[in-house]
Amino acid sequence: MVYSSRVLALILAFCIALITTLFLSLFESVTFNARIVAFIMSFSVSYILIFIVLDFLIFREINKIYKLMGKLRKKELGSLGREKSGALNPLQKINEEIYHFAELKQKEIDELKKVEAFRKEFIADVSHELKTPIFAAQGFVHTLLDGAVNDKTVRNKFLKKAAKSLDGLDALVQDLLTLSHIETGQIKMHFENIDLYKLTEEVFEQLEDKAKDRNISFQIEGHQQKVPAFADWQRISQVMTNLISNAIKHSFEGGEIVVSFELSKKNVVTHVRDNGEGIAAEHLPRIFERFYRVDKSRSREKGGTGLGLAIVKHILENHNTKAEVESALGKGSDFSFKLPRVKDHDKN
Repeated sequence: MVYSSRVLALILAFCIALITTLFLSLFESVTFNARIVAFIMSFSVSYILIFIVLDFLIFREINKIYKLMGKLRKKELGSLGREKSGALNPLQKINEEIYHFAELKQKEIDELKKVEAFRKEFIADVSHELKTPIFAAQGFVHTLLDGAVNDKTVRNKFLKKAAKSLDGLDALVQDLLTLSHIETGQIKMHFENIDLYKLTEEVFEQLEDKAKDRNISFQIEGHQQKVPAFADWQRISQVMTNLISNAIKHSFEGGEIVVSFELSKKNVVTHVRDNGEGIAAEHLPRIFERFYRVDKSRSREKGGTGLGLAIVKHILENHNTKAEVESALGKGSDFSFKLPRVKDHDKN
């Protein structure tokens, strides 16, 4: 900055001295030597005065502003990675700093707006989802209190419905807690060598009754009896439970759910396939969002919290992978995810 003030002072002093000398040359009585002396004196005095004014009154303050902007950018936001112009004009440098700072602040504001919009949407969704089971249970209980409790048949029927609504509320709260704990890192992944074939068999056993209610059959496709992978058993079990439960809900009566495995040298891809309703292409990019339902009325009739696929997404992200889906209306859906395969010499 001092270099810039000196250069500018030299240029201005030279201009003033030149103008002074040209003015004196208009008078014939002023000799050439006198004009030279006048040029030197005018240049020297002008340079000193201009340099003092520029350095102490203008450039020094500009330099303070420039350094302050640099500290703010470095401390709060970091550099955008742009190259400095190297221009002598300090105002241009300050303008660049202000532009960088404003641009980064705008990005920060945009992110905050997105977070705020997401927060509002999330609160609205949670409130809406909580209202359904609460109002249902509340209605059944109030009906009983208004006198229906004396009728044994009605009492048992309404108590079962109220209990079912409260079970749904409990499931929703549990899923919200699980999702929150995964996102905040409170749930740590415990990676180990697991057998996906055995894990799938256990999930099938857990969901067998639910599948029988709709006459849906399970099948593991292929001839593998062991599918080794490196993952968290409990969380991948949760992924498979959510995917297979989802397939049961959206399969046709008498349908079939097939799990298959694609093995390569480094990875194993697990597929969960059904031949049910399928999902329209426009919905596929959003089905892993919280509470997103393709058909809200029909989805609520079939149960579920609307968080199953969101939980799947976050668990797989913690395994450095993601869920993929292929689907067609009326033909079913194929959900898949990839995990690292355990090498032969690493098998337990």
